[in-house]
Amino acid sequence: MSKSMRGKFYHSIDSKGRLIVPSKLRDALGSEFVMTPGLEDHSIYLYSIEEWDNFTEQLNQLGSSKAQNRDLKRFFQANAVDCSIDSQGRTVIPAELREDAEIEKDVVVIGNGRKAEIWSAAAWKEKEGDPKATRREIRKMLEDSDIDFYG
Repeated sequence: MSKSMRGKFYHSIDSKGRLIVPSKLRDALGSEFVMTPGLEDHSIYLYSIEEWDNFTEQLNQLGSSKAQNRDLKRFFQANAVDCSIDSQGRTVIPAELREDAEIEKDVVVIGNGRKAEIWSAAAWKEKEGDPKATRREIRKMLEDSDIDFYG
């Protein structure tokens, strides 16, 4: 089982498209990992090789008789990029993924359980919205899901 990723980190992309991967996330991702477009606008997802293999195994179990299944497999496999971390803790975000996520310079990298996410700083600020309202919404979602966060 892979390590859970958590935390929020503010970074910048350099002129060569490189990002310093936060050290707390590097441990969970490993020296080689998979980068793919996020399913939410303005985001990129990072998976450890183990998590990516688990995900693609689920895709492979879908079979290929339905067009929808073939399209899902194509989307994820065609857009996945094998990445590595250099000796300075950086990885290159391919231009195509940066453009798709509308990432230019400032980013927020978050740990989200089994994956990490990269967001443009502007998109993340918009997504977070009003922190007090967001907390009320989260509290309501937890209550509706019967998840006891209060312990």
